[in-house]
Amino acid sequence: MQGTQHGSAGHRAQPALAALHARLNTHLGGEARAWLDQALDEAAAHPGTHGPISVWELRIAEAGRRCGPEYADIARVLLLHAAHADPDALTRVYRQGTAAERRAVLHALPHLVPGPDALPLVEDALRTNDTRLVAAAVGPYAALHLDSHNWRHAVLKCLFTGVPVDEVADLPRRAHADAELARMLGAYADERAAAGRPVPEDLYRVLALTEPTATPTGTSRSPGAPGTSGTSGKES
Repeated sequence: MQGTQHGSAGHRAQPALAALHARLNTHLGGEARAWLDQALDEAAAHPGTHGPISVWELRIAEAGRRCGPEYADIARVLLLHAAHADPDALTRVYRQGTAAERRAVLHALPHLVPGPDALPLVEDALRTNDTRLVAAAVGPYAALHLDSHNWRHAVLKCLFTGVPVDEVADLPRRAHADAELARMLGAYADERAAAGRPVPEDLYRVLALTEPTATPTGTSRSPGAPGTSGTSGKES
């Protein structure tokens, strides 16, 4: 049964990933494209786990050097999908990987894990102060599977750390008429004001979405789609 679910998720993900691959190819040079095509073929030919570390895991580690740090997220998501990485493999890559590799795992979750099995990875990322990990953690997978309590705290984590709330997938729908989220936002705003500190503008945006009269339409971004331009910071 689990294998059927995984296959179904993979089938649904294919058009989105094909679009990501095509978009990535427009940015990569010939040598990088050739490396990525070979790495994807290797991952598809030898998926799963083989020995202490699989060939596709080595390729994930190489992606930043081969494709450049600004395009490595997408390359790694494509490699994880080609390798049919299950929750155990994703957990291993996340636990053993750099911050950049962990971020790619989080981006890959909506393509590879149909249920809540990978939530511990999202929860781990939300405990960090790495803003890029937090931003990846509040993507479509969290929107689908985080319970209300943890999702509200994820929104507050974005406000604490300065992650734009535009990164929170499906924010209008999940915040709609959420009185408890409104209470938490109000308490946080009061604490900031009492301490003489500015209240983030994003807080008021989210607060407006909690109103019962708000229109819960729109999503922040496409499922598991890291950008192909201008990601900041060094490759870890």
